[in-house]
Amino acid sequence: MVKVFIDGAAGTTGLEIRDRLAGRTDIALLTIPDARRKEAAARAEALNAADVVILCLPDDAAREAVALIENDTTKVIDASTAHRTAAGWAYGFPEIEPGRTAEIEASTRVSNPGCYPTGFLGLVRPLVRAGLIPADYPATVSATSGYSGGGKAMIAQFEDRAIAGATDTAFRAYALSLGHKHVPEMQGHAGLAHPPIFAPAVARTYRGMIVEVPLHMHLLPAGASLAAMREALHEAYRGRPLVRVVGDAPTSLDIEQAAGTDRLDLFVYGDEAAGQARLVAALDNLGKGAGGAAVQNLNIMAGFDEAAGLKL
Repeated sequence: MVKVFIDGAAGTTGLEIRDRLAGRTDIALLTIPDARRKEAAARAEALNAADVVILCLPDDAAREAVALIENDTTKVIDASTAHRTAAGWAYGFPEIEPGRTAEIEASTRVSNPGCYPTGFLGLVRPLVRAGLIPADYPATVSATSGYSGGGKAMIAQFEDRAIAGATDTAFRAYALSLGHKHVPEMQGHAGLAHPPIFAPAVARTYRGMIVEVPLHMHLLPAGASLAAMREALHEAYRGRPLVRVVGDAPTSLDIEQAAGTDRLDLFVYGDEAAGQARLVAALDNLGKGAGGAAVQNLNIMAGFDEAAGLKL
């Protein structure tokens, strides 16, 4: 029995994780009694009593939680952005590199990937590694998420018309100044020489995500055909239950393509005569983009089947 404490269990990601762990007989969830919920000592006790801690907190609070762990046995999965490029932390995208699953299994500190980076890296990293996208390629990523990706505040804006900041919009572009905190994560783990231009948006749907990477094929090495890129993705994810490279791609994609699942769907579209390609990833921003990824990492770190409790 593995003892798990979710620090921030009442947040959107924490609730998603609890839902995936409910009913499992190999997991014991540690909780803090309501009467002691605001006590720092009670939180420290839970952090140190757990075999695995999952942090669903803002960045500074996540760093504080790690500092409260006083033993060398408690393992940590951090769902915040605090440690995604930090030394000493394994990056918790098991499928992204050969040997990464073993690294996660052996680590006591694992950072959960961001939802947008999961789509971007799932598409780009294998192609950079295979030499089909040059490391100095000027990458662009355009992505749209369901509004639950913004947490409780954004959920309220889209669902409660009575609050300040409520919106009736169907689509909102943001981070227009290009300084989004996911960019270093995307550049570093993709192995790119330059930061990608990142154009995120949110749509009026609770969950789901589409991530697109357009490519000018004349800037790619000889041999970087649509078929070669598709085959490189197939080879990279062969035998991985949570990543699906779709060969017979539909002519249109809804943002809810993978909503309600914990998988990542990858597509290669393009017009070779025009020298253009569109790489597309579909995922649930709360699944493979958050709670599902945390449970996958938990499964690996605890020695369970990596897909246990997940929705394929």
